[in-house]
Amino acid sequence: MRGTQGNRSLGISEFVARWSDREGGQERANYSLFLTEFCDVLGVAHPDPASASHEMNDYVFERRVERRMVDDRSEVGRIDLYKRGHFILEAKQSRQRSGFEATANSQGDLFKSNAGRAHAGELNTIDHLMIQARRQAERYAAALPADHPYPPFLMVCDVGRVLELYADFSGNGRHYAQFPDAKTFRIQLADLEDPQKRNLLRAVWEDPFSLDPAQQTAKVTREIAGRLATISKALEGRDFKPRSVAIFLMRCLFTMFVEDVGLLRKKGFTELLDRCLDDPRRFTFEIDDLWRHMDRGGYSPGIGERLLRFNGKLFKNATALPLTVDEIQLLRDASDADWCDLEPAIFGTLFEQALDSNERKRLGAHYTPRAYVERVVNATIIEPLMQDWIEYQSAAERALRSGMRTAAIREIEDFLKHLSSVRVLDPACGTGNFLYVALRRMKQLEGEVLKQLHDIGGDEAVAKAESLSVKPEQFFGMELNGRAVEIAELVLWIGYIQWHLRTRTTVPPEPVIGSADHVQEKDALITWADYPYWHLKRDRLGRPVSDQQSHEVYAFPNVSRPDWPIADFIVGNPPFIGGKDIRGRLPGGYAEALWKANPRINPSADFVMYWWDRAAELLTQKGTRLRRFGFVTTNSITQVFQRRVIEQHLSATSPVSILLAIPDHPWTKATKDAAAVRIAITIAAAGEHEGILRQVVSEDELDSDEPKIIFAERQGTINADLTIGAKLDMVTGLMANEAICYRGVQLMGAGFIVTRSKAVELGLGRRHGLGRYIRE
Repeated sequence: MRGTQGNRSLGISEFVARWSDREGGQERANYSLFLTEFCDVLGVAHPDPASASHEMNDYVFERRVERRMVDDRSEVGRIDLYKRGHFILEAKQSRQRSGFEATANSQGDLFKSNAGRAHAGELNTIDHLMIQARRQAERYAAALPADHPYPPFLMVCDVGRVLELYADFSGNGRHYAQFPDAKTFRIQLADLEDPQKRNLLRAVWEDPFSLDPAQQTAKVTREIAGRLATISKALEGRDFKPRSVAIFLMRCLFTMFVEDVGLLRKKGFTELLDRCLDDPRRFTFEIDDLWRHMDRGGYSPGIGERLLRFNGKLFKNATALPLTVDEIQLLRDASDADWCDLEPAIFGTLFEQALDSNERKRLGAHYTPRAYVERVVNATIIEPLMQDWIEYQSAAERALRSGMRTAAIREIEDFLKHLSSVRVLDPACGTGNFLYVALRRMKQLEGEVLKQLHDIGGDEAVAKAESLSVKPEQFFGMELNGRAVEIAELVLWIGYIQWHLRTRTTVPPEPVIGSADHVQEKDALITWADYPYWHLKRDRLGRPVSDQQSHEVYAFPNVSRPDWPIADFIVGNPPFIGGKDIRGRLPGGYAEALWKANPRINPSADFVMYWWDRAAELLTQKGTRLRRFGFVTTNSITQVFQRRVIEQHLSATSPVSILLAIPDHPWTKATKDAAAVRIAITIAAAGEHEGILRQVVSEDELDSDEPKIIFAERQGTINADLTIGAKLDMVTGLMANEAICYRGVQLMGAGFIVTRSKAVELGLGRRHGLGRYIRE
């Protein structure tokens, strides 16, 4: 690929040389020329000429945007380079050739603030100009016209020096993070000599969603899950217990993962499997020996190197299950995949296969797509943490401007301490998808903070902060199914290892896997003094009393609500069970115990409202550290019995407010027999606040791993029925209409639905006019 200089083509090396080592400081004069030549180097089209009608300016320099203020004033800004649905690029130009000194931004923007100038000659400092440019780009993204989606990429360019990439594939535009990670989000001008870097940037220009890690790993995850399912079914067919099979396969997956991330010799496990293909009788002996050394650490003859001590509970007393040659081959084929970016949803798939259909139905076990999880996690956890980070970052910047470098380092360290003390709870955690996404997003933020710490204090400051790290012990779960608990713990440790290696230069400390019981096999709603023993109710003569249905009535003299682990944030996807189904879907007597432990909630309310009510109560308790909670529920949350639960918290003396509501959101094919339901998402905080109401205006590719959903937004006070405006759910009947009108006969429930064969039996198609009454 070649750039141009006049009519002469520029090679990549010439382009780099042409723009490197310039004094800079002429951003407005230089950036459009630089980016035009940059497009030639990438081999992508030049921006279009801008039109007076801004509606057509989808790929242009100086794209005008306008943001409406609360007092009806508006602020106008211009995006340096914009491509609709792809990126916003903000260009700056440092005056100092190799340092971070920056000229004040002369362009009017939505920030109404200038980057200012760093101290001359100070190299180890915050790049003020790039930080301000990133924040400016975020504001521009929020100010785009309503029919323009949030672009997946923000780019910040220091002309002739560096380009920084930030991505948010959620479509919400509020949570742009360094892409692909803190180590590689900065592309120096000289890096353009690398074809891989050019291919990456070309994809940002032409097909940005192809870079979405979730899409990249989804196909591999599905293929590997299929291979593992074959092995799982074969082992269970030979009478191995489902739980033993699931744990065996989890150990195999983890071993392949640590091999690919470099914590085990590259191809060490793969070569071991090759030897076992030649002689399948060796398989259990070889695997047992490997896992014994992974548990204890030390030299492993099978791998041919000293192993880290992984420990934890995963490899304690681990034993392999015997496989046939064909099954070993399936495992060997799976080991060829790149496990560095392992999608933990694969463990949910594994767990799902181990559940029979009746147990899955009883537990309401449907797995939330990652895009939906991120919407909840970002709004509940990452938004407030980013606000915290901006405050610490600003304090560090002020310290640097005053020449107090040590104080600036201390501010960054203090935020790392804050981040590494945050506690997250999912009180219905399943296999840990919400906890994993929360950990991943917090580790991404940690990477951004470490990069800033390195800019100020270098390697020494980062080394001193080695212990200040987001770890799995900060993430708490409650789950009834023991197999899911084991998977959730492993998912957290895999996520931790993935992102530790992307943000740190050192290997994780030993033992690599901890054994803290931060995910508990525990009922989140009910505790009994004598659980699991059920007590028969007896009359005064000591005879059992029975009801008409079960012939047993259970009494729970000591039933109560259990304590939840203390947390700063609560997120989750409680079971989807309607109020009318609670008694039938849960074990005998559970419904009565649930109602007794929660007398404030109408028995007709959906199961999820017990989680919503408890989280709202914790949010307003005296001395609480809980800041926000967010749940995925069915969209029936807007119906009468659910609304009453929400309203009592919104209108309480110490009120709760809904910060984000999506009242009607599509579900996807999370499992092959998943319920065809619509969901709602609610995020709440204590106090009186306005919120964002998002309503779906288009939805596509719902049967894919990354559905495409576009929202329209409104801001205001959100009511209990998840609307903004007049509280129509609080309207009462007029006394003047009493006994004057009646809505007539209205058919309710499924009792009036007949099968086609029954309709024919009743005369449909034979009796004239019956089609007016028996309809599809």
